Amino acid sequence: MRAVLITLLVLIIGLGAVAGGIWAEYQRFLSTPIPVADAQEIIEIPVGTGLRQLARELSARGWIANPWFFIALAYEREAQRSIKAGEYAVTPGMRPPEMLALFVSGRSIEFPVSIIEGHTFHDAVATVAGAGPFKIELADLDEAGIMARLGIDAEHPEGWLFPDTYRFPRHTTDTRILRRAHARMQQVLAEEWEQRQPGLPYASPYEALIMASIIEKETGAPHERAAIAGVFVRRLQKGMRLQTDPTVIYGLGDDFDGTIRRSDLDRPTPYNTYVIFGLPPTPIALPGRAAIHAALNPADGDTLYFVSRRDGTHHFSATLAEHNCAVRHYLRGRPCAELVEQP
Repeated sequence: MRAVLITLLVLIIGLGAVAGGIWAEYQRFLSTPIPVADAQEIIEIPVGTGLRQLARELSARGWIANPWFFIALAYEREAQRSIKAGEYAVTPGMRPPEMLALFVSGRSIEFPVSIIEGHTFHDAVATVAGAGPFKIELADLDEAGIMARLGIDAEHPEGWLFPDTYRFPRHTTDTRILRRAHARMQQVLAEEWEQRQPGLPYASPYEALIMASIIEKETGAPHERAAIAGVFVRRLQKGMRLQTDPTVIYGLGDDFDGTIRRSDLDRPTPYNTYVIFGLPPTPIALPGRAAIHAALNPADGDTLYFVSRRDGTHHFSATLAEHNCAVRHYLRGRPCAELVEQP
């Protein structure tokens, strides 16, 4: 009997020693940095990857010595079902608990895609399609089909995407990217509409969006946007035609060859503001927040005309005589003594 008790005691002590050794190894596992050689190493966790499969992948990469320890860590943190698919950057100094937390967070690598102010709706769709490792769903759809997918409740899609740089994980659909841009435009337009000046000649936020798109195309100089808006608002209020070249160009579509001719200015299209009164029927581009803000907060003054100074800025005039003088000076290179230079 005594021999049996001694044998049991030896087994218990032996098992305790083994358990103690495993516990010590587990603690070393938790505190040992992942052996990443470069500034970062990338791992993609596909949809449907199980915990054991992931642990084996980490072990095969040499990032962990024992896959069972990673499994145990996931259960200890109650994260065994919380690891999210994605593409992750593992960096030097990161330890297994931090790596697990990264996988659980879903903070996967994101790729930038930029929608540019002044580009068109179709430019933006094409930009997203060629921008990165995204999943393309809209390529074979016509305009109506794309609008339906994006939830654009309008007769025309132009103007309804907000220009900005967005970031998305690999395999994100172009539908999701452009839906975010559309939602952002709706949000920005609503915010700016709430802060608009009183007495503006717009019947709706959409008309302000149309004006903003014209302002976006008319100048690349940020300090001029409010002044441009002021000219157009005053022209609308006085019943004058807007007479802005970018609307003519948009109306010409593929027929525009880079030069506006007299015949183009006389050509009747819904967008030719040399022919029509008021705003064109839709935006002509994607305006940024600054252009929207200018459309809804135009500069005060009495100017009704402007002409390019060929340096990216414009000369503003209150009278037709002054405007014609500025045209002769800046566009035709003829001296005009009556011209008052502006800063």
